[in-house]
Formats: sequence, C-alpha cells, structure tokens
Amino acid sequence: MGNALVTTDYNFKGQKSVYHGKVRDVYTLENDILVMIASDRISAFDHILPVGIPFKGQVLNQIAEKFLDATSDILPNWKIATPDPSATVGKACTPFKVEMVIRGYCTGHAWRVYRNGGRVLCGIELPEGLKENDKFSSPIITPSTKAEEGHDEDITREEIISQEIVSEEDYLQLEKYTHALFARGTEIAAEKGLILVDTKYEFGKDANGIITLIDEIHTPDSSRYFYTEGYEKRQASGEKQKQLSKEFVREWLIENGFQGLEGQSMPVIPDELVQSITERYIELYEKILGEKFVKSDVSEVVKRVEKNVNEYLNR
Repeated sequence: MGNALVTTDYNFKGQKSVYHGKVRDVYTLENDILVMIASDRISAFDHILPVGIPFKGQVLNQIAEKFLDATSDILPNWKIATPDPSATVGKACTPFKVEMVIRGYCTGHAWRVYRNGGRVLCGIELPEGLKENDKFSSPIITPSTKAEEGHDEDITREEIISQEIVSEEDYLQLEKYTHALFARGTEIAAEKGLILVDTKYEFGKDANGIITLIDEIHTPDSSRYFYTEGYEKRQASGEKQKQLSKEFVREWLIENGFQGLEGQSMPVIPDELVQSITERYIELYEKILGEKFVKSDVSEVVKRVEKNVNEYLNR
C-alpha cells in the first residue's frame, strides 16, 4: 500500500507559523500565503485514528482542487496553486467561526437526532414520518460552531447573529452561497450517477474583506454521497443506502464500541480496514470526477511534498 503521510514538520521559505489540525497541516507564510498539506490522517468522532490511510490526502486534495475550480464563478476561493498531489497553496483568510452544514436528506447526525425523538435541528422543524435517508422537501442549513478542540456544536441562525459570531448581513450571504454551492455540487454529482446527500462549507474574509470559500469542498471527508441507481428501491424496502463517505468508518467504530465518548478506548484498526478505506476513497474519486485515479509516488512521500512545494515557492 506504500507509505502514508501522517506527520509533517516543514520549514518553508518565509514561514511564520504552523497549525496541525485533525487531518490538515497548515503552514502560514509571509504575504498572507498558506500552504495546506492534506495528510493521510483520518478522524472520526473528533478523534484521530492511530493509523494513516495511504493516498487519502491525495484524494481529498485533488477532489477539492477540481471543485474549487468548478465553483469559482459562484464566489472567490482561497486556492492559488496545487504544486503537489497532497498540497495546496492559497491565500490566508480570516475564517468565520461557523461551519455551514447543508443537508438534503435525513441521514447521519440529522437521522440520529430524529431517531432519538428530536424534531428540531438547529432551529429548523423537521416533519413527522421521516425514515432514515429520506429526502427533505428542500435542503436545510444546520450550522455548527467551529471548535478549536473537541466536538463542534449545533447552533441556530438566530444564535449566530445574536451572539455576533457572524453579522446578520454576512450570515445571510453565507446562506446564499451555501445553497448555490450545494446546488452546483448536486448537479455535478447527478451527472456521475451520485446523490450529494449533505456537506459542509467553510468561509472566511480575505485581506480585502471579501467573503471567500476556504478549505476543502465536496470531498468524502466533508460530504456524503449515495448512488442514484437503486436509491428509491432501497428506501421503499427499508434497505441501507449504498454510499460513498466516511460514514462506514464511523459505523465500524460504533460496532467496535467507540463513539469518542468518555471512558471509551479507540479499537485496534486492522490492516484490512485500512486497505478498504483507501479503496473507498479512490472509488469516490473515480466516481465523482469520472476519471482514473493515478497514485502518486509515495516511496518518500514526506520529501516529495517538501520538494514540490519549495520548487513552487522559489519560482
């Protein structure tokens, strides 16, 4: 399977700071430039799993690259260049402290709330009689606070505005962009025989105060996809939907007694699961982009990323 890119410790030209996130390592350089490395780490329930997933970072980075380009007519985004399969160089923005989660279906977190009797999610009333994976009459935005550590928390539009986390004017614009991006993602997915079930977007303001799309977009880490073929039949018969997302990792962890709750221990991750996760990520890449995934040379993946980024920065 090759080597996984799990940790980075680079010192790029003009580097001011580095932030190691759950999955991404973000290097801040002079002149408001960011270098974002998509590692092969994988997280679930806000915990990083103790193994890397080969090629996962490349999959995420290259899908995000394509979708940032495919939505740049809706609003500006942070990307400047992609000098390595696992790295993007872009402009630094001041992020809004909310994630804009949008859901077209009663799936995942929305279903868990609904199944447990909840009929209001982030201030939005949900109708009676829904089954898992039923389509909502129209997509709903269920924002969450962006936690520095631990779990992100559901929040309502009214709370975001009243607590001045985001101004009303900016928040209403974020909602418009979120609906427009989701509509574009839904359209592209449909062309490939997929349903974009739910996703999240992150936004910030650039140095000129312009609202900008940041981070990844429409990847299996930030989104959930179903196969269109057989969706209606599976819903009618109460079968599970065939999906391409990280949800199967969460389901495996739940089956093995882990949901990130106090007192729970992370189970040992078998090699077969690691391989199946890699295969699932590659499957999504090929399905959503409609092109063959070309595995990069990972024999010395840490050095490769450093070399390619440095060559770009030194131009």
